[in-house]
Amino acid sequence: MNCEKCQDLVSDFLDGALSHEDQKTLNSHLEECLDCADVRNDLQSIVGFCRSNRGVYVAPPNEKALWLRIRNVIEAGASPGMLATAPERENVERRNFWTNWVGRSWELSFPQLVAAAAAIVLVVSLSTVVGLRRWQSGETVKNNNAAGAANLSVAAENVRSRISQQQQLIDYWNQRVEFNKARWNPQMRETFDRNLKVIDQAVNDSLDSLSQNPHDEVSEEMLNAALNEKLSLLKEFAEL
Repeated sequence: MNCEKCQDLVSDFLDGALSHEDQKTLNSHLEECLDCADVRNDLQSIVGFCRSNRGVYVAPPNEKALWLRIRNVIEAGASPGMLATAPERENVERRNFWTNWVGRSWELSFPQLVAAAAAIVLVVSLSTVVGLRRWQSGETVKNNNAAGAANLSVAAENVRSRISQQQQLIDYWNQRVEFNKARWNPQMRETFDRNLKVIDQAVNDSLDSLSQNPHDEVSEEMLNAALNEKLSLLKEFAEL
């Protein structure tokens, strides 16, 4: 049995769907091939984790900004020069980019699929940790309500101070963007406005959470991430 055939049968092997003869042949190969044995062990760990955490899902913090960043990375695959070319060439190159990208995305070997699954497990684990931190933070706030309104005022003032410092940078880059915005084509303006709207919504949601609970560390981290994302967006489009 070669490695390719072995890796095709590993999934059925873990599910107990192989015949006795195939199991015997597969076990013999796994004893001789360390690479295939590692693939079997990795996949077995992933399957075990997924089974033990079935039905458990916690959305990552600032989910809208996360997907916005992913979409920006994909859209950034086209060079700035493309935006200045004729509309016909722009449409053809965009279709070619998406065709090539989608085509490559499905050409994955079995080890690459295992790595992708491991990455998904890592994201779910991190999301679970963040969710637990939010829950623990909420419990801590409930236990410390007796500290009084004075501490809340101090925390709120600290948040406003940090926002004010970041807002100065945002205002500067926003002026740069407005100066260059007249040169953009309609599609670029639409992309910028759409992305900025999503980020501003994330900022407002975080501010609402902090107005109710200034000690919420997770909301504060989400606010900082959204403001940094807004600053990065303004810098990126200010150079176009």
